[in-house]
Amino acid sequence: MPFKHNAARRDKFAKVNYRVTNWAEYNKALRQRGDVTVWISEDAVRGWYAPRSGKRGGQRRYSDLAIETCLILRVVFGLPLRQTQGFVRSLLRLIDLAVPVPDFSTLCRRAQSLQATPCDRPTSGPMPLIVDSTGLRVHGGRGWMQEKHGLPKTRRTWRKLHIGLDPESGEIVASCLTTEHVGDPGALPYLLAEVVSPVRRFIGDGAYDGAPTAATIREALGPDVELIIPPPKNAVPGEGPSRNAHIDMIAAHGRIAWQKATGYGQRSRGEAQIGRYKAVIGPKLRDRRMETQTTETQIAVKALNRMTRLGRAVYERAA
Repeated sequence: MPFKHNAARRDKFAKVNYRVTNWAEYNKALRQRGDVTVWISEDAVRGWYAPRSGKRGGQRRYSDLAIETCLILRVVFGLPLRQTQGFVRSLLRLIDLAVPVPDFSTLCRRAQSLQATPCDRPTSGPMPLIVDSTGLRVHGGRGWMQEKHGLPKTRRTWRKLHIGLDPESGEIVASCLTTEHVGDPGALPYLLAEVVSPVRRFIGDGAYDGAPTAATIREALGPDVELIIPPPKNAVPGEGPSRNAHIDMIAAHGRIAWQKATGYGQRSRGEAQIGRYKAVIGPKLRDRRMETQTTETQIAVKALNRMTRLGRAVYERAA
């Protein structure tokens, strides 16, 4: 293989081992993530029905809270819409709560325009922001019918999920779903528009390198934000003093030393969060329309943040 041509002269890095120091608390949090104990407060019951709009014509029966509650259970337990309706109905029957449950067609229709309420995040100061993206498969068959019956194969497509992670809290503070034709720099303005907390450091891979992207980041996050973006191997000094400093440091001390000094290694947490999304939620989208797919990812991100707040593992480097 080409990447093994210089294997004899490459530096060998020993794998670092870590161990969890709060197994009791972390095990409790993992059990709570699968707990189906449900309670509904009186405020939620009063907010289950949609208020009257004051306009003529038919009125909505269910509030956004009711629709979002059903869709959260659907995403967490991986249920289709009809099974979600039956699951919520059985839960309400077990707790003796006499409120109606939205049917599957109502859930599908309301999901197109639903705006998921963001989770309240306490902030103690400016946070670092790690940005990354991944591909999600679109709902559909895997080609078995085409192979068996000789039908023409459909063109495969996917969606790109862009996330912004706060490594200190472990929560996804921003998310954006686009088509596969939109690159990472193109989706960045929409992603940064969802960041509410102040940001002191932006960490991204080489796809975000460039003067236009840096201008977009500083316009959205402020002129004082620190940009940790690796320049390419053939990069030359330009107009940005921060980027020039990175180029000079890499040329003088090497890329590994630059990663340690700048904290670029924290970007691996963004990749780990993407792996967690695909392991817990799934690698594909269940909805068929772009509007409902966007709602699906927003609700999935909110569910992951709630799981994170139950408890996180604390690691320390093993000797």
